[in-house]
Amino acid sequence: MAAESNTVRNYSYDQIPDLTGKYALVTGANQGIGYSTTLGLVSHGAHVTMACRTEAKANEAIEKLHKDVTAKYPHSAAAAQVAKGHRLPLDFLQLDLSDLNKTQKAAQEFLSRGLPLHILINNSGIANESWKLSADGIENHFAVNHLGHFVFTTALVGRLKESQPSRVVVVSSLAYKMLPAEGFDLSTINDSTVGSPLTRYGRSKMANILFANALARRLAGSQVRVNSIHPGVVDTRMARAAMENMEGETAALFAKLPKDSFLTPDDGALTQLYVATSPDVVRSDIRGRFFIPIGQEESLSSEVLDEDLQEKLWEYSEKIVKEKV
Repeated sequence: MAAESNTVRNYSYDQIPDLTGKYALVTGANQGIGYSTTLGLVSHGAHVTMACRTEAKANEAIEKLHKDVTAKYPHSAAAAQVAKGHRLPLDFLQLDLSDLNKTQKAAQEFLSRGLPLHILINNSGIANESWKLSADGIENHFAVNHLGHFVFTTALVGRLKESQPSRVVVVSSLAYKMLPAEGFDLSTINDSTVGSPLTRYGRSKMANILFANALARRLAGSQVRVNSIHPGVVDTRMARAAMENMEGETAALFAKLPKDSFLTPDDGALTQLYVATSPDVVRSDIRGRFFIPIGQEESLSSEVLDEDLQEKLWEYSEKIVKEKV
């Protein structure tokens, strides 16, 4: 599918600065916008840790990245290194966000490697899946999209501070506005009768933004900048699977979307690359903000800006972590 023709473009791959000496970690880096994000980072000199569920898929992606760097960035220093037979600075970290203990161990494994952390992109996620509980007995959208990244990120905050200036990018969605009829009610997270796959996804995406803004406030006195983004409606395997599971009016709405209303994965990755790499973020001290394609700031609803609600989610998340990890 082609990139959306009406999308405002405030950032491009050509604008990504030299990232030599920068260390990045991308969750869900082996496919979709995570893969394109990794390609954008490594092609501009960053060392990227690819946090993925399976090593085999990560290794397949790493081999493809070596080919794509040469094909898409033939004049880059990275392509020149590949041409000389050198390997790109890419490594694998096993991460299963549906299991909080495994997620905690993944964070500890990364810390044990002694690497700096200048860019953390919480990209991985699931969408519009049927009712399911995680390994910890928590509704799966909420567990994977929010709680897994909550555990992972908070475990890495110390390294982010040591490495500052650094950035955290939380990939959310404008679907945060699509909540169950009960609204953002933490007491109904595990109630299978509440909401639909799409609204449970929306609830997890709202949690992403609430968490990002709460973390941004906690890091206000540092040079660690935290922001959240909506990548757009992107033509990825996850998006196609999610649309196949849609029902009723929502399914009919998406079925009517023209093919050119979807972004390519490369374009879908640009908003998180903007927040992760653009000098604007430091120059304008951008933190606790929300961006849509491509690199445009978007206002948030009053509910998601509610600091009391942000704190309720933080306390709820900490409580679950103490119980499960």
